[in-house]
Amino acid sequence: MLTRFFLSERNMMLAILVNAIIIFLLYFPGLENDPRLEIIDHVFILFFVVEAAVKMIKWGPKGYFASGWNRFDFTIVVFSIPSVLVNFIPVPDTSLLIILRLFRLIRLIRFIRFIPNMAQLMSGLGRALKASVFVLAAVFFLNFLLAIFTCHFFGDIAPEYFGDPLISAYSIFQLFTLEGWNEIPADITEHLSLPIMVWATRFYFGFVVLVGGIFGMSLANAVFVDEMTIDNNQALEHKIDQLQEQIADLKRLISKK
Repeated sequence: MLTRFFLSERNMMLAILVNAIIIFLLYFPGLENDPRLEIIDHVFILFFVVEAAVKMIKWGPKGYFASGWNRFDFTIVVFSIPSVLVNFIPVPDTSLLIILRLFRLIRLIRFIRFIPNMAQLMSGLGRALKASVFVLAAVFFLNFLLAIFTCHFFGDIAPEYFGDPLISAYSIFQLFTLEGWNEIPADITEHLSLPIMVWATRFYFGFVVLVGGIFGMSLANAVFVDEMTIDNNQALEHKIDQLQEQIADLKRLISKK
């Protein structure tokens, strides 16, 4: 009975959801150090430890660790145990407590395994990342080039945006995402007196937004989405091929008659 309970994916999913609610409540300022919620959270840690132990006994260590999800779950459980032990062992360094609390959030990642067609999604994500490598590299190089160029011409005028190459690269990336595409040029043109410099500045930043934001980021997004949805396209193409074969068979039958 106990073994069947811990082997039920539905029961584990429900436990993770309830634990997520407890963690959600623990991040409210008034409930952050609530002893009752802390105890419930620690009970869930022990619950997941028992789950791992039951599965190891059922399948054996080799069978248990053969699954990538089980290895992932086990790693999270092992790193969560110290947050229970600190209640019995004094910890002088409070930064360790912050790190241990971080593993509360990591425990919630376990819910990913219950998402339908997760294997297909992960496969599509892997393909999308591989296909997007060169496009992302091109966008990164464009960001790098424009960051240095913009830092050279506008570093003294707007040091808060382009004071050094790193700050400049961040500001250019903001423009690529269309964040601050009008505020940044407006702040710079306020310090310019010549009308031709004002228009040249506006033209330059319009070029940056057009090339990096509209063309560059849109291209990267298009390649990524296309690779993510290729499984759906392949299924549709397979159905079309089957339909064409059926039509061809019907034509042959008609021609024989």
